[in-house]
Amino acid sequence: MQDQLRQHLRAILATYDAVPDDFEVELERPAQPEHGDWATNTAMRLASVLKNNPRAIAEELAAMLRERVDPARVEAVEVAGPGFINIRLADTYLTDALQALLKAGSRYGHTDTGTGQTAIVEYVSANPTGPLTVGHGRNAVLGDTVANLLEWTGHRVTREYYYNDAGRQMRVLAQSVRARYEEIVSDVEMKTLTYDDGTTVDVPVSFPDDGYQGAYITDIAQILVDEHGAALLTTDSLRPFQDQAEAVIFEEIEGTLQRLGIEMDDYFNERRLYDDERVSETVERLREAGVTYEKDGALWFKTTDFGKDKDTVLIKQTGEPTYRTPDIAYHADKFERGYDAIIDVLGADHVATYPDVISALDVLGYDTSRVEVLLYQFVTLIRGGEPVKMSTRRANYVTLSDLIDEVTPDVTRFFFLMRSASTHLDFDLDLAKEASDKNPVFYLQYAHARICSIRDKAVEVGLDASGDVDLTLLTHDDETALIKALLRFPEVIDRAAAQRAPHHVATYLREVATAFSQFYGSCHIIGEDEALGAARLQLARATRTVLQNGLTVLGISAPESM
Repeated sequence: MQDQLRQHLRAILATYDAVPDDFEVELERPAQPEHGDWATNTAMRLASVLKNNPRAIAEELAAMLRERVDPARVEAVEVAGPGFINIRLADTYLTDALQALLKAGSRYGHTDTGTGQTAIVEYVSANPTGPLTVGHGRNAVLGDTVANLLEWTGHRVTREYYYNDAGRQMRVLAQSVRARYEEIVSDVEMKTLTYDDGTTVDVPVSFPDDGYQGAYITDIAQILVDEHGAALLTTDSLRPFQDQAEAVIFEEIEGTLQRLGIEMDDYFNERRLYDDERVSETVERLREAGVTYEKDGALWFKTTDFGKDKDTVLIKQTGEPTYRTPDIAYHADKFERGYDAIIDVLGADHVATYPDVISALDVLGYDTSRVEVLLYQFVTLIRGGEPVKMSTRRANYVTLSDLIDEVTPDVTRFFFLMRSASTHLDFDLDLAKEASDKNPVFYLQYAHARICSIRDKAVEVGLDASGDVDLTLLTHDDETALIKALLRFPEVIDRAAAQRAPHHVATYLREVATAFSQFYGSCHIIGEDEALGAARLQLARATRTVLQNGLTVLGISAPESM
């Protein structure tokens, strides 16, 4: 209906020579129900263009709109205040739309706004140096749900995990495993590391000062001992230690993601870019474009030409590329694969570095308007009103798997999604485990389970809504409010997908659950006149459909009993 109204208004405005061709009609839902179902401020925005009083313009536009709309769908077009046009939907439209919702079932909410478009969503992309952290969890759930939303709007979506198993991080990981391996199979000299907070830990002398401290490092070393005994003491290569660590850690990463219902289409190894010589080709193209120079034995990218305070190293003095260099090649590869939308989900700590990649892609001639960087703020776990302290390198932290164990996959996903990605998230562990309406996940799942219980009770008492049901009997204010809330679902999906903002769906579902609670508190289903009871039972079924579909988009289960 929103699109139809907008089309009508555009056609009307096309009859005015003074209205710019690129004028966008804005339609919003009024905050107060008495102001109708849709409102537009078009007349006030055009007052200076049309050189007329906005109220007079609104009266003129409203008159033409009344002539164009179907009275079976639009009950009233009214002018209010200084020049707002308020539009009220007809009861017959609401009834027909409710019937269409019931018929669509699990397909309700799917739209075609992205039909024919392709998108790649890169998310998680944690290097295999340890278990996924809570921060990785927000990344994973955010990216996965954005991908769901794009699929619900008709896009063909690729979900990709990009990782680096080369470079310094992986070298330090391998050194950490080797040191623990040596500690197990031989009598090694030990040293004491002291951290900033005064705590200490004893490690083998060969253990890197910035090595990985988790118990998982010793577990990996033990696997190597069980398989090779002390034979690896004589090897100079770090490869067996890195390969074993990568295999074990990646198995855990994939298992953790699966617990959250996340499955990737591809795990893209940075090594591919070197094997295919994409990194060297990319560097050469940047050289040819004249945006690099050599200094102090390193190759620099002239990022000051693009507004940065300093230039950026692409190739170190050692000949090793910095992480930005393969990132540029990787994004060039995405472009070559032909995606219409290239979406990266990154932590807020990348805010100063990702523009370098964009600048390089511009130089290489790619249409960087197709690249979207979805930055998310970090997560603080709260227990008993106090932050839970975490330290990643020392492995003194709550892993994502630990969090799932404590609060369930459903709660983990919802809490990561219920706030805008751009806001810091305080993850209240006490609230997450509370079985009450204060817990937003419990509130939604309980609403769904409650409707299932009503359905079962209706069967017990012989209330049948399987045949022709007269939905025009749904005239109570709370019934109408609930119907209107349910009919917003496709619009919410489109908006959340377009803005890459899953929290809109989470917020909307709570509004639906609240509207259902209001309806059920004032409109009995069991014990009413049979025709009215059947109509209300169908309204309850429609509510269940929207709750279930919305939770599905968020990757959360919809239990039938609790």
